[in-house]
Amino acid sequence: MKIFLASTSPRRRQLMSEAGFAFELVNPETDEIERKGEPPRAMVKRFTLDKAENASKLLPAASTGIVIAADTTVVSPDGKRVLNKPVSEADARRMLGVISGRTHVVLTGYAVFAIKSGKIAKRHYAVVRTSVKMRKLSSAAIAAYVASGEPMDKAGAYGAQGIGMGLIESIKGSYSNVVGLPMAELLRDLEKKFKLKPDWRNRA
Repeated sequence: MKIFLASTSPRRRQLMSEAGFAFELVNPETDEIERKGEPPRAMVKRFTLDKAENASKLLPAASTGIVIAADTTVVSPDGKRVLNKPVSEADARRMLGVISGRTHVVLTGYAVFAIKSGKIAKRHYAVVRTSVKMRKLSSAAIAAYVASGEPMDKAGAYGAQGIGMGLIESIKGSYSNVVGLPMAELLRDLEKKFKLKPDWRNRA
């Protein structure tokens, strides 16, 4: 069955390829605008479902397959704020200062839509929570990491799969969830709910 990955994230593409899935990319073309007072879980769900809905509409007429979409959000240690991608180096330094030496939560929502003859036949949504404890970071360490450029396209201003892995003291829960897609949970749902398994013989 054809898989359509509704994502522009290179990290999600890599995770799906390494898991043994062949897929076609679809840019979901969504405007991720926060709503005042919206809880992080509700925001993640809204963004994820919007991506899946938009991607489904962009498929060729009479398409049949599976659409997979996801959204990852980093929640501040106090649980009150969402730490999105930094808008500047100063913003990245601020975010890293907020999470330094503390535990924060990463939420990734994922949606799987079954498409039959161009119409959505089945929908599934789930969210996975991971707790991440960061090392206590000096101002010099934060400045050096920001200067590397790695934080600038990542929620929370760090990447768990790059240089940023050295900033993490411990992770409770799914590591791949922090990268951008909770693979164990996604694989389970694809198999149980959609009868879809990866081909590990052709793993990228």
